[in-house]
Amino acid sequence: MVSATRLRLSTAVLLAGASIGTYVALSAPTASAGPGHAAGQAQSAKAGGPSVKRFDLNGYVIDTDYSLGRNTGNTFRQTYRHRTVQGVPIKGPFVGTKFPREDYVAMPIGNHELYVAWLDPKKHALVDVFVMNFATGVVFDYAPGSAHPESSGTVTVERKGSQPLP
Repeated sequence: MVSATRLRLSTAVLLAGASIGTYVALSAPTASAGPGHAAGQAQSAKAGGPSVKRFDLNGYVIDTDYSLGRNTGNTFRQTYRHRTVQGVPIKGPFVGTKFPREDYVAMPIGNHELYVAWLDPKKHALVDVFVMNFATGVVFDYAPGSAHPESSGTVTVERKGSQPLP
């Protein structure tokens, strides 16, 4: 009887140890923040996951036409170079307004989607922020500096740049 109890106890301890060992072996690679972590992020970005890769809009000319929010009734033409953008009102109440050339950062955030931030080249402060979905043609715009800085409307590519949109 004593040997049967010892056998059961030994079996239970071995199974528990094997279970813990298997759990640690399977979860350790995903919990690691070592050198393999960056490789995992790169793999995720290739598979359509999160990324912080920049996108160069050089050569693109993009029109944003607003039907909601602060910019309602305005259409802006955005002309992109490697690191700078020039926005010009081409339709609506803001026609004739001169805006300075700004720096920009663009990042792909999904299929056919870009997050674009315009920055003051001297202060590095946000001037304008866009989320552009080129599959649906929808743009969301946040322009700091007023009580209601949000706008939304349509986005169209008037001229393609040197690389295809994500």
